[in-house]
Amino acid sequence: MSEPQASKENPSFVKLAMRNMVRKGRQSLFHFGLTALGLTGFLVLIAWLGRPQIPGG
Repeated sequence: MSEPQASKENPSFVKLAMRNMVRKGRQSLFHFGLTALGLTGFLVLIAWLGRPQIPGG
């Protein structure tokens, strides 16, 4: 019976993050979009820099 009380006193980081995301709504989505865009751009840059050099192409 002490398990539910312990979880209420110390909520998990996932629950805190979700609660914060719901509370901050638009800002949180904006930051998520920036992160996704930045990560995609970084991966495309790495792929472009590491492309194979085909002679005569």
